Amino acid sequence: MHTRKGFELTYCTNIHAAEGWPQVFENLKRYAPELRSRLQPQDRFGLGLRLANNEALELLSGSNLENFAQFLRDSGLYVALMNGFPYGWFHERRLKDQVFAPDWHMEERVNYTLRLLKILRRLLPEGLDGGISTCPLSYKRWNDPGRPNWDLLVQNIVQIAAAMFASGRDIHLDIEPEPDGLVETTDEFIHFFEGLLHAGAPLLAKSAQLTTKQAEQALRQHIAFCFDVCHSTVEYEEPRIVLDMLRKAGVRIGRVQISSAVKIARPAQSEARKHLAALADPVYLHQTIGERERFADWPEALDGIENAQSPEWRVHYHVPLFMESYGELGSTQSEVRKALAELHTDDVRHLEIETYTWGVLPSDLRLDLVDSIEREYRWVMARL
Repeated sequence: MHTRKGFELTYCTNIHAAEGWPQVFENLKRYAPELRSRLQPQDRFGLGLRLANNEALELLSGSNLENFAQFLRDSGLYVALMNGFPYGWFHERRLKDQVFAPDWHMEERVNYTLRLLKILRRLLPEGLDGGISTCPLSYKRWNDPGRPNWDLLVQNIVQIAAAMFASGRDIHLDIEPEPDGLVETTDEFIHFFEGLLHAGAPLLAKSAQLTTKQAEQALRQHIAFCFDVCHSTVEYEEPRIVLDMLRKAGVRIGRVQISSAVKIARPAQSEARKHLAALADPVYLHQTIGERERFADWPEALDGIENAQSPEWRVHYHVPLFMESYGELGSTQSEVRKALAELHTDDVRHLEIETYTWGVLPSDLRLDLVDSIEREYRWVMARL
């Protein structure tokens, strides 16, 4: 949906648990038209479409894609963003570090992204740029002597850039830093991006019959930064500094994912510890970072909490934006406010609400899902 300040605001449909394209489609038919009628009935309403690899294959079979495009037109909906970070299922099954697999060393990751590109090229409205988010190349904690292979990573990313350039559309790959990802901070992304320009521009120039300068421009257009506010905040990055660094480096911001993390003040104190069981789940990674400690996942953090020396911990846990605290637990809502205040349409066009973890809410605040998503939208809209 188009906001007063000129942003395109959407939400990521990874909130809806599904296995297979028929379930994905049923969820979209159930929720998206109702949200549009509540929030923007007189204009088109955007979706950040989340598809696993098998769902992308199913959507590309037979007449499914054309039928879906017709549904979008008839319902006043559009797709400009796709979530291509998790390759497989995202809900209910153990995911943990496998959310990064297959990584950008693997042909499966390349082919999956090319499928999403084919879908987005068909669905993207004229006059809009579109983006496909993806994992931060790989996972740092995997013990594999063959990784990272930076040459292979560059080759595979360039292959996607070449396909996007050949599409004739303004579509970008939005690489999403995450704690413990191979690129996990803004500085690490910029370092990779500079290497990509240096090593990748000659490769793209050769494959697309461009000059090296033209190839560099194409990489700057089609390889972008996904600014996930939760991830960045867990790394203690200030939104203003993130934006200044990206501007200085000439990096395109493909989207901003509006998301809030859990914040725990004085983690070693017993008053907070009794509220922390709600953060344990067997599905997602919940990286935890403090000034003096760092943990790959929440169970490790919980085991070490009595000896915590940090004045604060931040936990990778996408909690609802409209809540500032959860009992003794806090959120990084203030950092989200800062990010929204700093953003301009000169920096980025697409904003995507990405709250998918609702279990931490007190039971009396667990509303109907449509009501909850609407509440997220209205909280963001009030600050734009």
